[in-house]
Amino acid sequence: MTTLADRTDTLTRDALAVLQPGFVGTTAPEWLLRRIGEGLSSVGLFGRNITSPGQLAALTARLRAEREDVLVAIDEEGGDVTRLEVRTGSSFPGNYALGSVDDVELTRAVAAELGRRLAECGVDLNWAPSADVNSNSDNPVIGVRSFGADPGLVARHTAAYVRGLQSAGVAACTKHFPGHGDTAVDSHHALPRIDVELATLHSRELQPFRAAISAGSKSVMSAHILLPALDPDRPATLSPQVLTGLLRQELGYDGLIVTDGMEMQAISAVYGIERGSVLAIAAGADAICVGGGLADEDTVLRLRDALVTAVRQGELPEERLADAAARVRALADWTRGARGVASEPGAASQEGTAPGTEIGLTAARRAVRVTVGDPLHEPLTTAPYVAAFTPVANIAVGDETPWGVAAELSRLLPGTETGTYADAAVDDVLLAARGRRIVAVVRDVHRHPWMSRSLDALVAARPDTIVVEMGLDAAPPRGALHVATYGAARVCGIAAAEAVTGT
Repeated sequence: MTTLADRTDTLTRDALAVLQPGFVGTTAPEWLLRRIGEGLSSVGLFGRNITSPGQLAALTARLRAEREDVLVAIDEEGGDVTRLEVRTGSSFPGNYALGSVDDVELTRAVAAELGRRLAECGVDLNWAPSADVNSNSDNPVIGVRSFGADPGLVARHTAAYVRGLQSAGVAACTKHFPGHGDTAVDSHHALPRIDVELATLHSRELQPFRAAISAGSKSVMSAHILLPALDPDRPATLSPQVLTGLLRQELGYDGLIVTDGMEMQAISAVYGIERGSVLAIAAGADAICVGGGLADEDTVLRLRDALVTAVRQGELPEERLADAAARVRALADWTRGARGVASEPGAASQEGTAPGTEIGLTAARRAVRVTVGDPLHEPLTTAPYVAAFTPVANIAVGDETPWGVAAELSRLLPGTETGTYADAAVDDVLLAARGRRIVAVVRDVHRHPWMSRSLDALVAARPDTIVVEMGLDAAPPRGALHVATYGAARVCGIAAAEAVTGT
């Protein structure tokens, strides 16, 4: 006979099971370990939690000492969005660079190597890849995180990425369903709206997700976006029509559905994270991602209690919560079985000793596109002045990860100097250069009028200026030499520096 105490315990454990919280620090806090022992099934890791592969392996081992089947998740897309290498920049180019090469075997190999590194550090769920079709070049949050603007290209590379990542024993989480590419608003700050017909959504946004499902993606992440053609009232994360009707029933997806971060303003500012989490589970989500900004025990307890209360008050069916928790545990079971695919943790903690170390740099080199604007241009042979025109980074990328070409040019051409600019200070650039050849580094110049004006003025004053674009290459080439890297990962900077020096 099931007692009230038994039912309460089951409800509490199921409510904890569907949460994917983060924490602060590089070691697991006592409260987190205690909640794992009580039923918390997942933990999300961010750049703030990682200092080295060895430290990360020790951290995940400590989590699993508390509970062997805990899911350890991370937001490691490679490219501009990296957590493993947040302080140095990624060893892998991002999706846009891979899409520009359009070699699905290369994409699969890059994802497999990234997955191997995650697996050997004890991470078994990656909130990647981004399957968004970047049909709006002014998109402030997707951009180079997308494989491109063509749905067919995005679909085949999404499938290749999923297969590569999961071949290493790391579950993929294809995002941001049903597609965040045609937005002009960042859902970290407000609720984006996509006003297109249902036929367009099916032919464009949904094509990559169908491919991911066919490839066996173990999880899918929902987007905090409003699509009136599907649901005029609620964003996708909170919409039964989107998560249950479209994703589950129409597309036939049976894996784990994870929400995007519930602390993002598109949800928290309108619904609050407690109410939003209840609505998300009721709509068909199975796991609540929270912890990018809110990363404490109080948040976990508030969400746990909100879910339990919603069940008791009849707002959230008990069987829906139980089903969600069961899907989390099923994915944990898969990852336990798949973990043998990877080598033992710590095997490649030394940079450069792991097999496949060069795959990321190889991919970045293949992605670089060079346009010669001056037929008399010659490669750099003396130390230049690097002027980095720096826009505000979106929250997904963060501003702590270095990017650019200055570090690599300094290695190739000792004496290279650099300056960072956030406005149209062309006279300052010319003064600081002191006659040296100028390398202007930009990121999404088409989205920033001040940057475009600065670049035009700089090239007019110094026609021999070399331009390196490390975002979307959506503006006309400028300068004596124009180098497009299709992303700002560390390896993209290396490839660009090699291009401008001819090495």
